[in-house]
Amino acid sequence: MSRYVALGSSMAAGPGIRPRAAGSPRWSGRSARNYAHLIAQRYGHDLVDVTFSGATTEHVLTEQQHGVPPQITVLDGSESLVTITIGGNDVGYIPLLMAAALPRALRHLPLLGARISELLDRDARDQALDAVFESLCAVGRAARQRCGQARIIFVDYLTMLPPAGVPAAPLSPADADLGRHVAATLETMTADAAAATGCDVVRAGAASREHHAWSAAPWTTLPARYGIPVPGRPAPLHPNAAGMRAAADLIAAQL
Repeated sequence: MSRYVALGSSMAAGPGIRPRAAGSPRWSGRSARNYAHLIAQRYGHDLVDVTFSGATTEHVLTEQQHGVPPQITVLDGSESLVTITIGGNDVGYIPLLMAAALPRALRHLPLLGARISELLDRDARDQALDAVFESLCAVGRAARQRCGQARIIFVDYLTMLPPAGVPAAPLSPADADLGRHVAATLETMTADAAAATGCDVVRAGAASREHHAWSAAPWTTLPARYGIPVPGRPAPLHPNAAGMRAAADLIAAQL
């Protein structure tokens, strides 16, 4: 049986998509119906899923997360397939969308308001984007060094926002434009990092343009009302079950 390792953040883990993956850490948000589990079931792979909500590239490479070792440490060279979805938390992509969806009155609160302002500051997001390319390359290089014979595939983020000019309430047009800018830049950098490190890329973002969270057939979820998630449902501003099935199909098309 081929060994398949899935690395990444909540966009790969699938928080709130039931059922939860058996034995997964409480805070990982790892679903038994995320794209990694669907691919493993389809091809009969022996899956090692270490995706974890909130993960950054540092959590993949060097830092523990909630007491769990860096994700890269599970690679032992026996893998035939590795998938990677990472980078959004490095640049504050989903956090900025969550911040933009909060009631504007919260922006005047001392501590929370400062954090919201920082997330919605274009210069701050651009500085984070400037740094993430090398971080993505570091992930690709580390994976390649540990499992040189594996098929290593970066899977970029599903499209979250509608195209420019289409309302994305409760986000303002300016905040939605910032979100689109961050998403597009991260998408480009993910593809460039994959090419630079001898990895493949699945362009989930491009494939899901018409399935944004505000569409009639969404693959991602809308912001939470007042920032409060609904228990038992997929996490706000994350893939839903249809999105995970679509991502699995896109990966399968490359295998």
